Amino acid sequence: MAAAVNTVETEEQSKLRFRVELEFVQCLANPNYLNFLAQRGFFRDKTFVNYLKYLLYWKEPEYAEYLKYPQCLHMLELLQYEHFRKELVNAQCAKFIDEQQLLHWQHYSRKRMRLQQALAEQQQQNNASSK
Repeated sequence: MAAAVNTVETEEQSKLRFRVELEFVQCLANPNYLNFLAQRGFFRDKTFVNYLKYLLYWKEPEYAEYLKYPQCLHMLELLQYEHFRKELVNAQCAKFIDEQQLLHWQHYSRKRMRLQQALAEQQQQNNASSK
């Protein structure tokens, strides 16, 4: 008779699982890594696809606040679709996603700089008018 398996996670095991899952979810922001997983057949494995579905809990605010690369959540969402997972086998698809992310960040950086400059100018005007 098989012994009962202890399924209760210790606090240390829970912390380790949190760190491992956090690191893995953030790796999903890298289209080249997604291409690597696709080429090795991970996205055809039903267990792995179920694991990706399980990881959707990272979209909850109490977990998302730990993410450095928020685009990983968008990739995690897209990975829920079989068509997207199949397309990732193609290196050109990964390259396109990578380029789009770079363009997004460039646009975001320029837009943010313009907003900060406008705010600084507005504060200077407010300070000048209050004197």
